[in-house]
Amino acid sequence: MRWLVGWSSIAASFGTVGAVGHHAEGRTVHPVGSQLLWGDPDPLWAVGDWRPDEIRVITVATPEGAPTTRLAVLGCCGATDEQLRVGLLAARGGALRHLTAWSGSYTAVVQIGRRITVAGDLAGARPVFHTPWANGTAYATAALPLADLIEAQLDIGHLAALLACPETPEALGDGTPYAGVKRIPPGHALILREGSREITGYEAVASLAVAAPQTDPVSAVEGVRDALVDAVRARLTAPRHAPETLPPDPGPVPGMGPAERRAARGAPVPGIGSDLSGGSASATLALLAAGLPGLPGTVLGHGTGAGERLLAVTFNDLSAQGREDELERARAIASNPRLHHVVVAAGEEALPYASLESGPLTDEPAPSLVVAERHRRRLAAGSADHFVGHGARQVLDAHPARLADLLMDRRRRHILRPVAALARAEGPSTHSLFVPLAVYRAARRLARTSYRTGLETAASLLPEANRDAPDLDTPADASLASLTWSRPGPAARWLTGEALAEVSVRLQEAAIRPASVQRPGEARARAALARHAADQRILEQAAEIRSQRLHAPFLDNQVVRAARALPESLRVQPGARAAILRRVLAGAGIHDLPPGWGTPSQATSTAAGRIGLRAALPDLIALFDAPLLADAGLIEARVVRKALRAASEGEPLPLDGLAELASTELWLRRLVTRRGTCWTGTAAPRQRAVAGGVVPARRTLQP
Repeated sequence: MRWLVGWSSIAASFGTVGAVGHHAEGRTVHPVGSQLLWGDPDPLWAVGDWRPDEIRVITVATPEGAPTTRLAVLGCCGATDEQLRVGLLAARGGALRHLTAWSGSYTAVVQIGRRITVAGDLAGARPVFHTPWANGTAYATAALPLADLIEAQLDIGHLAALLACPETPEALGDGTPYAGVKRIPPGHALILREGSREITGYEAVASLAVAAPQTDPVSAVEGVRDALVDAVRARLTAPRHAPETLPPDPGPVPGMGPAERRAARGAPVPGIGSDLSGGSASATLALLAAGLPGLPGTVLGHGTGAGERLLAVTFNDLSAQGREDELERARAIASNPRLHHVVVAAGEEALPYASLESGPLTDEPAPSLVVAERHRRRLAAGSADHFVGHGARQVLDAHPARLADLLMDRRRRHILRPVAALARAEGPSTHSLFVPLAVYRAARRLARTSYRTGLETAASLLPEANRDAPDLDTPADASLASLTWSRPGPAARWLTGEALAEVSVRLQEAAIRPASVQRPGEARARAALARHAADQRILEQAAEIRSQRLHAPFLDNQVVRAARALPESLRVQPGARAAILRRVLAGAGIHDLPPGWGTPSQATSTAAGRIGLRAALPDLIALFDAPLLADAGLIEARVVRKALRAASEGEPLPLDGLAELASTELWLRRLVTRRGTCWTGTAAPRQRAVAGGVVPARRTLQP
């Protein structure tokens, strides 16, 4: 786990003692295992196993007596030093957007005198957290260190909102699972001036009154292509890193080659690799990374790395059926001589919910905790720098609520094809005949519903979410449920009435609070992307392989920004993501794709989740025998155990909701049994987060 942390305080202006944990003779509190990037009065540290090239500090020479001007960029950034200097000078004048316009995935911190600016990303994969501390403000890219710093208790209300409305920013607010630790929204920056803080957005907000000018579809797709190519190139041009020294190879093992033995010891393969699941997103990244020519030290380039092949990893789940076509497409793509194909086969040991007793403590809870072992087995066979296609669906696909945006712009004809596709997905039945009319009515109702009315309606319906909750069995049902300003999450049906009532109050308060309201489709799409990006961040922590870096270019700022320029009429068409990526590859000179490329494969993951739940049922029942969530008043253990048994027997219950409950309970248990703290020094906190090691009862918390 890697993070940066720093703080700003007013005390340094007066030369007083103790405001930021400093004494005249030196620093008295600092993070464990840290690397100091710059010192007092507003210090900044990098913590964790950062690579040397992932930390870049640029300082601009200033006249004597002028404020210090410097920039720290942590992560993978494709900008040159000169471009960083230009961005630093632009940020000094207030143009914060320049800090987010470079290729790659990174966090930028600017110091200009006593003013500190920390820019978050657009998707939410690299968030920024802050908390009041010692007459100032501390900030970090992880919430747990700040919780340790202030000895925070759990915020049970936030956990309730996370389970009840995970894709509703109004319910989550700027909170975290730790009381007192706040998060800045995606697309915003945190500005600190001698301890005081300000949060400001750096992206333009579309008007509700006038439709934004539509970008030409051809140029919009070309923009996505250029952004993806730059994102991949930023990783390819970075220095290569060999895995750190690991336990010695035990020697030949029957049935295992050198690659399998290395994966068993937890060592990635040196070089660059990519997922190759057979889907359009991972295949696009693999083909782009293998085909970019003329880069020194890159795959099949004309420099020091000439002749290197891209390692393409395909995961074959032996316990789930129905993936034969997907595996065949992966093999067809891997026939490219620039790819070295590795198939990782796994059975019950890699099912969802496997090995719940093991795994590290992550920064926050997320549904990906129950599939961490599944991903870890795949990634262990990957490379030191490994591309994953996560986020493509949320970045490129159209959220169903975008149909309402089209109606707001009087573009009714563009909704005909998606509505007809939903009717076909229902199959030949009487119900399918009414799908187009039902979807059109729901989209028109959402287009005519104001932001405040939508939230107030959702708040009034939320307390009943645990009674007669609908089963979203078909794509049409799911689309109809998504055509609202806010809807309950899949785990809401198992929350207590008290927990749902508290989240309802949050929505009611948000409805009357002034806000920069976006169009309903755009707002819902951004919320879904932020939710997925947060889950991806936690997955990287839970399935982390030492010396390995996961790269998700679809979540990069420049890719997200380019995808937002895609016309809504192009997004909503059936198969839009596969068509866009096909044109991206064609623009890069790649035309030969296997039949069926881009076919969705969501059903196989659902089948694997049900099989995994059935196999791990005894462990899950034990997990919810005396759950901490019940102690906090969020669930009733008996109800959840009954639902687990029913789902394992094939009852059509939302498996995503059960995964969220299991992940949150698992995270709570790891948190309260944790040892140690993130800080050291004579003035370090005496207790860690969740002081005392117990989850407080709900009745002892402030609402």
